Amino acid sequence: MTAVLALAAVELKRFLRDRSNIFFVFIFPLMLILLIGSQFGAGAGQSRVAISGSGTAVAEAVKTKLEAADVDVTFAGSDAVRQELSRGSTDVGLFISETAAAEFDARGSEAGRPAEIEVVMGSQSGAQAVMQQVRTAIQSVNVERGQLAALTQAGLTAGQAGDALAAASQRLSAPKVEVVDTSEIAQEFRGLGQFDLGAAQQLLLFVFLSSLTGATTLIQARRLGVVPRMLAAPVSSGQALGRFAIALVQGGYIMLGTALLFGVQWGSIPLSVMVLALFCTVSAAAAMVIGSVMDNDGAASGVGVGAGLVLAGLGGCMVPPELFPETLRAVSYITPHRYAYDAFAEIQRHEGTLGDILPQLGVLAAMAIALLLLGSLLLRRSLNRSL
Repeated sequence: MTAVLALAAVELKRFLRDRSNIFFVFIFPLMLILLIGSQFGAGAGQSRVAISGSGTAVAEAVKTKLEAADVDVTFAGSDAVRQELSRGSTDVGLFISETAAAEFDARGSEAGRPAEIEVVMGSQSGAQAVMQQVRTAIQSVNVERGQLAALTQAGLTAGQAGDALAAASQRLSAPKVEVVDTSEIAQEFRGLGQFDLGAAQQLLLFVFLSSLTGATTLIQARRLGVVPRMLAAPVSSGQALGRFAIALVQGGYIMLGTALLFGVQWGSIPLSVMVLALFCTVSAAAAMVIGSVMDNDGAASGVGVGAGLVLAGLGGCMVPPELFPETLRAVSYITPHRYAYDAFAEIQRHEGTLGDILPQLGVLAAMAIALLLLGSLLLRRSLNRSL
């Protein structure tokens, strides 16, 4: 057993010694998860408003109202706000002049006219909806300021007027609107964080892809005569364990990195690690099959990349399988990615238990056993071929 673990450690060291793997295994997956989450994640569609005029009472009041409506509010100079609007990095820009801020501050003792704020809408498709949120926030601020001015004119101090408005707001219950989304797809993705979906997809994509491209080391081991000596000794499982170690290290790194950097929620860690371990076993076994069938390093690498990308796309690692048509959704179940994807989805979105993901774990275990047996048989037969 010690010899098997030593061989697995050697395989892992050889893999990590290749400097190109440092980027493609550890850096590139996190960069891709960040890009996908920023563009298509759950938080990517958040409303964004930039305000020019920070530090004024009216700016802070409008900011409070907008943030209560889940709008991302930032402060910047007028030129910076215009630049953000032109680049499409904000939906609506608010320009609060010194005159408008002074008018707002002066209305604490007299019912003056509402402060005028320049509002500029961006060209994004969702800017119109954000514009309506901004209008509602400004109107709400003006109404509250007018109420305060009316009470102070009636003889109350500013403090008494504020206390009276606060007490009245507590006694009155605002009308509530409950929106029920009947879309099955929207309900399926509800509650996912901005990077949660992309992290699970890219985890499966890169673990499988790295394992298949690692099949070239098995071909090199056959060429150097390492495999015959291994098969003659009680360490024949060292090669498979080496592939498994490589896949598990990368998968564990992605899970830990996305949790720390992007706040990805993986649900139950023991269950997620169990899914990852079984998927890594399938990946390692598939790499053994390719490394045993093929004799050329370059060809094996090309087949590994091609097969890895095709299976990943078919299994839902590029586009969520919930968006697939019915026929393609059924075909996706020939890939191990789809079963691992479903297991992660159950754990992440629905707080699934072991019983909930047991069917997916069973299929992954069956795939792993079948591919390991096939890979072992093909590896022994490959020794009769000249490289």
